[in-house]
Amino acid sequence: MSKLNLCRSIASNITYDEFIDPVQENDFEFKTMERAIQKYNDYIVLFLISHCCFEKKNWLKIINEAFNDNSFMGFSGSNESIFSSLRFKKFWKIYSYLKQYFNLKKNFQKFPNPHIRGPSFVLKQNDFLEYVKNKKYLDKMDALKTECGKYSMTNFFIRKGYNVFIINSSGEKYDLNNMEESMTYCNAPVADVLISDRHHRKYQLLSDDERIKTKKKVWANY
Repeated sequence: MSKLNLCRSIASNITYDEFIDPVQENDFEFKTMERAIQKYNDYIVLFLISHCCFEKKNWLKIINEAFNDNSFMGFSGSNESIFSSLRFKKFWKIYSYLKQYFNLKKNFQKFPNPHIRGPSFVLKQNDFLEYVKNKKYLDKMDALKTECGKYSMTNFFIRKGYNVFIINSSGEKYDLNNMEESMTYCNAPVADVLISDRHHRKYQLLSDDERIKTKKKVWANY
């Protein structure tokens, strides 16, 4: 069975509109979502990638009760900075390092870099379309800019004066200043998260020492 037919089989008991992206080039999930939702009007969009998994049966009720207009809502966040993570390791790679250094400095903030993580989030359709309009996604770095760059979705909606927050598995809200307290990402053996992704499961499989290092990278200063 193909992956497409498997998805159809899983969704056979619900009513849905199937969308198969007609664009063959890889301009990443953000442009695919843009094309998928353009025909709808004033919808709430739940964005899912990275093998996301619902951790509670009443997930839709929790999302519906927590979300309001003029909001950008996520299910986990991070203070991680790609720029601050860069390390100079080998002298003969200094040219490559400098090139990467200035590129990251231009596009990403230093630690702390609070942002809603990209694998899953909720917002209104028109807000999403406003953000991705005229944006180009040529490589993975462009996608990372949308998640955690200086002009990320998080920072875009902060500048618009929107309510930017995450919720845990019970629907409790946490803003960007206290989202570590939500225990939804890289700070507990089992995350209190409503929608998990492959990075949650990867963290669970780490050794105690590896978890400490990862937690420091995500939440602590360097």
